[in-house]
Amino acid sequence: MGRNLWSALRVVVVASIITLSHAGSILEQRQSPVSGWTYYGCQTEATSSRALASKATAYDTMTLESCASDCAGYTYFGAEYGRECYCGNIFSAGSVPAAAGDCSFACAGNSTEICGAGNRLSVYTTGAGSGTTTVAGGGGGITASTPPVVTTQPTAPGPQKSGLPAGWVYSGCLQDNIPSKEDPNMQLPTFPYKVWDTQTNDAPSCIAMCQQYGFNAAGLEYASQCFCGDIENIPVASAPTTSTNPDVIQEYTRSAAPLTYDDSQCNAACTGNTNYWCGSGNKLTYYTFTTSPVQWNFPTGAAAGSYSLLIGGVVVPLITAQAITGKVTFVEKSGTGEPNGTGAYELDLTQIDNFSNAWRQMTGLKTDVFCAAGLTLPDKAGRQITVGGWAGISNYGIRLYWPDGSAGVKGVNQWTEDPVNLQLLVPRWYPSAMIMANGSILVVGGEIGQNADEQPNLELLPRTGGGTVYLDFLNRTHPFNLYPFIVVVPSGIFILYYNEARILDEKTFATIKTLPNLPGAVNDPTGGRTYQLQGSMIALPQYAPYTDPLGVLACGGSTSNGGYAIDNCVSTQPEAANPVWTIERMPSRRVMPCMAGLPDGTCLIVGGGQHGVAGFGLGGAPNYNAVLYDPTKPVNQRMSVMANTTVARLYHSEAIVLLDGRVMVSGSDPTGNYNSPAGAWPEEYRVEVFTPPYILSGAARPTFTIANTDWTYGASVTFTSSVAGVKVSLLGSVSSTHGNSMGQRTLFPAVACTGTSCTVTAPPNAHIAPPGWYMMFVLNAGIPSVGQFVRIGGDPAGLGNWPDLPGFSLPGV
Repeated sequence: MGRNLWSALRVVVVASIITLSHAGSILEQRQSPVSGWTYYGCQTEATSSRALASKATAYDTMTLESCASDCAGYTYFGAEYGRECYCGNIFSAGSVPAAAGDCSFACAGNSTEICGAGNRLSVYTTGAGSGTTTVAGGGGGITASTPPVVTTQPTAPGPQKSGLPAGWVYSGCLQDNIPSKEDPNMQLPTFPYKVWDTQTNDAPSCIAMCQQYGFNAAGLEYASQCFCGDIENIPVASAPTTSTNPDVIQEYTRSAAPLTYDDSQCNAACTGNTNYWCGSGNKLTYYTFTTSPVQWNFPTGAAAGSYSLLIGGVVVPLITAQAITGKVTFVEKSGTGEPNGTGAYELDLTQIDNFSNAWRQMTGLKTDVFCAAGLTLPDKAGRQITVGGWAGISNYGIRLYWPDGSAGVKGVNQWTEDPVNLQLLVPRWYPSAMIMANGSILVVGGEIGQNADEQPNLELLPRTGGGTVYLDFLNRTHPFNLYPFIVVVPSGIFILYYNEARILDEKTFATIKTLPNLPGAVNDPTGGRTYQLQGSMIALPQYAPYTDPLGVLACGGSTSNGGYAIDNCVSTQPEAANPVWTIERMPSRRVMPCMAGLPDGTCLIVGGGQHGVAGFGLGGAPNYNAVLYDPTKPVNQRMSVMANTTVARLYHSEAIVLLDGRVMVSGSDPTGNYNSPAGAWPEEYRVEVFTPPYILSGAARPTFTIANTDWTYGASVTFTSSVAGVKVSLLGSVSSTHGNSMGQRTLFPAVACTGTSCTVTAPPNAHIAPPGWYMMFVLNAGIPSVGQFVRIGGDPAGLGNWPDLPGFSLPGV
């Protein structure tokens, strides 16, 4: 998206890296006056607690004035780290004057003001400063005030060692905030996620939060702070850079391992229970889980799958989809590709070894598909459609393509569009689309245009004479609800947007069920899963007789208060009586991932970045490894870390399952500029495939033949398999963009075989399998055949006769 989102997100710095000042000295006269307060000086934090320990606030709009307001009634206020505010009437022991130049961070809410630095407070008082002393460093002899000091320490018996959550043990006093090897001005926390800074901090609550999000270590510091991480973070830092420039450091490492101290050095009384200690200044009281809450698998060799180059590309695609002819269509936003491009291409996978035969350049697009939605229609021809776009008349765009040609034979059909006579009712940029149970096309949400208002409504295609339907929840959650995830369920339509989800009535579109909010990141519960905080979602497999509620799985995303990529997946069954979200931690952070449901019922998670949000220049630190998710395994044991690629797949990348069972991975448009400007990740033309272990295992793949490829609901359909005792899976035809696999569905219908003669029972109704085209696979012991497209449920909305306009070829019903 070509917008500057930092103003909306107020991204200051990644939580796991503390930036120290690169400047020399910053003179006292730069300190801003605050009405009713006198500048007191730059102070260090205290030895075992906060220098000003009576009250604390933190937010990304911090100014000196807001901090002063927060501390009304106290003698002192101090601003720290640019966004933190502390209040008190006395200074705790160990807080001493610092060089004025040490306080160098701009206030998050006003860059002309100074709000302390790392472990340094810009302090103001309601009275005059007391005596002065000269402090060396930071620009020579600079005067600073000498505060009164508390000479007594809070008494506490020690760290809490009993009454902890089951499986957790006290592990010691550990050093925090160690300079990085790459840049001594970058301090790395031992445990990367700061969960809170609160007056109710204690070990059990901190541990419980860390365990809930899948971490096996918890640390408490400064009496009031809780950190989550892993035991492995003690020798190995977890600190991706915030930069989107590939020419700079992408990952920071520590200059030394954290030191351990005697328990007595972590002696600050917990703010939530003063009977126990919660660390001290730059020292963590830490706890570990004796058996990790998460068990990831690390297969090797063929069991890890493999990435490989499929073909050099001619386009940086925005949307990819495999047509029912077996060919793959690519459409791009205007201006991404070479100036002589047409924005539309088709790839013949049977001609990969012959570049000119493999690619067909297409024509017919009259408006810009930039951030449109896409689907395969349930009509007889399996036409493809895109809706929406950017900007102007493109916002209303409706474009259709009738796939033709065959293996080795290029088609002649082109995209067809009539911007004057065929339009959406309202402009839509970043909408989602879905085939409803009745066969109509549902188009939901989006924006009116760049940096413009939400389009908080839905509409139907073909038009039924009505207008749009207002959705108040989209208006309320803008701008973090774009490209919402929508799925047909038996009771209506499930929709996931930002960090919320609900079920709508399929006729009135009124809310019939509101789900609990989705959990976010451990350090930010408001993290979201849809664009601009872009994660990905799939519908989990359904098995005949389809009595279990449909499950959904959402992975990755980011946070609205800093662009911290989320490192977990959450799943639920929306139609369960009391749905709850199950959190499963991923092996690494991901924003802008793609997910693809595979024919064996597993799911592949690929691509994305480890920091930032979706948009041009806004996400970086590429995530190169694939993760395989197996929903048949126990919770927190479902993820396997698979093979790596060497290609960064960031904004505008896609992943789709091919009929041969591989996953095609394409795109990456991190700048929106086909020239790939310096200091940015490249515009990515290369097309890769991920080959899953079921292909690399060496086992023979089954084959099958089927005559009937147009199924009615509940029908018994015969086919012949090369082996006996097989299963069948059905994968909905997908259009992939922005982590949203529109049309995705995975079904395992009932199959009965006598030898190699088999009968598959089609899904029973349109709420289990919405009308449309599905890839059919036959599986033998988990090894899938090459797939074949079948149509299920016909074309009940008569899309084959739409649009009845000159220039559009119609397949009929």
